[in-house]
Amino acid sequence: MFGEKLNEYLELLGCSGKEFAKCSGISEATISRYRSGARMPKPESDDLEKLCKGICRAAEQKGIESISYKDVFDEFAAIAARNSFDYESLQIKLNALCSVMSVNVADMSKRLKYDSSYISRIRRGKRKPANPREFAFDVAVYFSQNYDSANDIKIIAELIKIKASKLKNQSGYASELTNWLIDGNGEEKPENPLNRFLNKLDQFDLNEYIKSIRFDELKVPTLPFTLPLSKTYYGTEEMKAAEIDFLKATALSKSKERVFMYSDMQMDDMAADMDFSKKYMFGLAAMLKKGLNLDVVHNLNRPFNELMLGLECWIPLYMTGQITPYYLKGVHNRIFCRLLNVSGSAALAGESISGHHSKGKYYLTKNKTELEYYRETSGYVLKKAQPLMEIYTEDNVNALSAFLLADSHTNGSRKNILSTLPIYTASNEFLNEFLTGRNVSEDEINKILEYADGRKNQILDILKNNDVCDEIPYLSREEFESQPLGLSLSPMFCDKNFEYTYEEYSKHLALTEDFAKSEKNYSVIKTRENAFVNIQVSMHSGEFVMISKNKAPTIHFVIRHPTLRNAIENIDFPVI
Repeated sequence: MFGEKLNEYLELLGCSGKEFAKCSGISEATISRYRSGARMPKPESDDLEKLCKGICRAAEQKGIESISYKDVFDEFAAIAARNSFDYESLQIKLNALCSVMSVNVADMSKRLKYDSSYISRIRRGKRKPANPREFAFDVAVYFSQNYDSANDIKIIAELIKIKASKLKNQSGYASELTNWLIDGNGEEKPENPLNRFLNKLDQFDLNEYIKSIRFDELKVPTLPFTLPLSKTYYGTEEMKAAEIDFLKATALSKSKERVFMYSDMQMDDMAADMDFSKKYMFGLAAMLKKGLNLDVVHNLNRPFNELMLGLECWIPLYMTGQITPYYLKGVHNRIFCRLLNVSGSAALAGESISGHHSKGKYYLTKNKTELEYYRETSGYVLKKAQPLMEIYTEDNVNALSAFLLADSHTNGSRKNILSTLPIYTASNEFLNEFLTGRNVSEDEINKILEYADGRKNQILDILKNNDVCDEIPYLSREEFESQPLGLSLSPMFCDKNFEYTYEEYSKHLALTEDFAKSEKNYSVIKTRENAFVNIQVSMHSGEFVMISKNKAPTIHFVIRHPTLRNAIENIDFPVI
């Protein structure tokens, strides 16, 4: 095996992965994948040449003269030629396929007559299928039989970049999908939209965003916006004007009523218009700056990629805590498209036929009688809507505490992807010593200890009848120093960052391992490939997923929508 041979050379040279990365000019992460066998360079690739030159360079530095470039290259090239299948490409594509289609991996495994752990290991790059082409064909047949609706075919076609017409019959569907799964010839790797969403949330800095859009400098004018009592708009360009007029009328009015927004209109052409997008986001920002609260009903009856892209755009707005997101359960008609925005000062109603967005009609009114009608209509929609997610900010810390307490009394297995160590595995003695050494006030220490005790009691209640698995960062001193970890206090909405020393981190890690030994239903997975830096993901199987942003301003999203929840539950973390 390629990885085995590379490890032999590095052992002979007494060379670490980091040292070899410098010698070869290949990233340490890629070297790690080569060593583990998760990836292998192609016989005529630049990486193969760099590896061989790196070995010779390291040998020269170590004073070893018996290693020649020709011998090393011939040896590695022969192994690469025998095993040239791109397993990493198969892994990435399989993960993208499963996430985009929200696949239940246990069901897929059962139907394919594979052990679910086998497929899980393939998805994590820990296992290679014995016959990758046969495996790819089996997966393709499963999808062709179980994901064959018009919408499913549209999404699959978009993912593998072919015309949907080629997937109309089952044999063509299976053939095209098989070819895509096994073709790793330098094709750009597909980006999982859910991974992109989580990574964007992990990297998002609200303060930087506020500065970039100058939200902190935004002044909401007090002069009223002059608009006729009612106005009708036709076509795409006028619709854009209608949207902006509604935002202006709302932001500049004296009304403080909640704002309702719903649309299942086609958004592609509008999103592509950067000038309109800037004006639209500015209008939303002006409403939030004014202190208005928004009820937003998202249309989830879209391709998964489009759905996640839309949610990305709303991240900064969710951070304000002034938006309550909803969705409508079930499949909606695909003939008529509608838009309804209602505020205390204006209402905008729109309609079009699906596929004929440019022929749509939009009506903006400030008439009190009509406004009351549309307000009542929006109320009926909200009664039929389901919360898309529950959003917890510092303003509703008590509600979050109540939610966590209630959850500790419900059954179901849990898995947590943590960016630091769990506070409930730390002893009071450790926490006392840790906090005292940082000149924290006695009152604050007591609050943190009380919170830690509460979380420990909750986890012990869960562990009485349920499994809990925590994936935690397992770092060397060097890795820790490049990215220090801190005490997890996000549910307290503590804006202070209490970083560990490496010795403190090691001590808390040992306490976590001891906790796992003492609690039979608790387990930890230690990983050097930490999924995130600033967020953690908590999954209560079949119930909800909670995404917590640790970095101030702290925020927690609880997602219950089955498609989104299932998609996150089926991600094989870490997301790199």
